[in-house]
Amino acid sequence: MPRSLQDILDHADELARRFEGFDPDQANEIPVEEYLLQRAVVARARCEQQLIDSVSKARAAGLSWQRIGALLGTSAQAAQQRYGAVVEAT
Repeated sequence: MPRSLQDILDHADELARRFEGFDPDQANEIPVEEYLLQRAVVARARCEQQLIDSVSKARAAGLSWQRIGALLGTSAQAAQQRYGAVVEAT
């Protein structure tokens, strides 16, 4: 199970590679529940990436961690701890 944001994004990339390389002739059917779970994992990773992009743009535009934390429904410190290193790396 992915634990960090990077793990989630890496997992989503792996799922995307699997989907892109899908060969119906060699496919095994999977239960609908498994398919839905795979879709949910990819959707979550996309949402996390959108949050990272948005936080990065907000910081570049001068928004404080206090304001970003408020918009995320958390404290400034929690927002900075979660997104600070990722934002700094981009």
